Amino acid sequence: MNEPGVPVAAADYERALPAGEQSVAAFDEERKSPVRAIQHFLHAYPTAVPFIVLLLGVCIFSAIVGGRFFAPFNLSLILQQVTIIATLGIAQTLIILTAGIDLSVGAIMIVSTVIMGRLAVVAGLPVELAFPAGLLVGLGCGALNGALVTYIRLPPFIVTLGTWSIYGALVLYYSNSATIRQQDIEAHAPFLQAMGTSFNIGGAPLTAGSILMVTIAAIVWYVLNRTAFGRHVYATGDDPEAARLAGISTTRTLLAVYSIAGFICAVAGWILVGRIGAVSPLAGQTANLDSITAVVIGGTSLFGGRGSIVGTLVGALIVGVFRNGLALAGLDNLWQEFTVGLLIIVAVTVDQWVRRISA
Repeated sequence: MNEPGVPVAAADYERALPAGEQSVAAFDEERKSPVRAIQHFLHAYPTAVPFIVLLLGVCIFSAIVGGRFFAPFNLSLILQQVTIIATLGIAQTLIILTAGIDLSVGAIMIVSTVIMGRLAVVAGLPVELAFPAGLLVGLGCGALNGALVTYIRLPPFIVTLGTWSIYGALVLYYSNSATIRQQDIEAHAPFLQAMGTSFNIGGAPLTAGSILMVTIAAIVWYVLNRTAFGRHVYATGDDPEAARLAGISTTRTLLAVYSIAGFICAVAGWILVGRIGAVSPLAGQTANLDSITAVVIGGTSLFGGRGSIVGTLVGALIVGVFRNGLALAGLDNLWQEFTVGLLIIVAVTVDQWVRRISA
């Protein structure tokens, strides 16, 4: 007999129920178990849903548009179209894993390209110096974001919203809103276009930029899954206070994450120059939101601590497949954007459902 105020154990409570009510309770638990099994599976494998969506998209569009979808050139086109967004998505994933967000990734990418291009073409600096300067500027922009978040303790959304505007204004000021033409780059700094070099594989052109994107993804995957720093990143995003009590310097971790993300954005700028052949201060206007889209659709939680680089790559491919498939089907661009927006809402809804039931 329990004393007043002392909680009754679940098993004791169930034994205290009449036989009929015990059967109902057992039936309810059995009925809920498949749902909980699905939830636990999705919690353990957050990229499962994106993979399923990608396969469904491929099957649907292959049935609608036929063999055109699987044409080697079309598959190569999809990969080229998502290369920039996937690279920025890798940087964005690092930040979102720490429960942050970076609205300035696209602006950092353009700042870096403008620095590289104008130093090499306009100022006449050797590309051996101009190229590293652009990478260092990207690293510095990311470090500035990280310093404002960690040392001044400003919300990442507000910080990066502000630096997005600042970096964008600096781009227009330094570039005089002028585009450096492809011919000028070819004459003075052809190395900046190296990522546009293509290789024909099975009738499909594969660019060096796509290969570099996959290489970056593999390196970051290894760091996140096989090193202590990667565990620190997940721990900081999951529960910063518990991470501090465990001896993790969350300040250094966050500063490193934002700095690495800035460097990756600069590399994305190099890939962008190879993709379009020129240096334009107006390029990448939607890159910030597109990178977040790839990360969210790829199963990374906006609340931090859960997600993967593989999921981000799958998320970028989902966006590319749906946009390409809808275009081949003859639908207007507005339906492409509508579909992407719907995918974002579904992805966030699934994430919320998984987190709520797993509690």
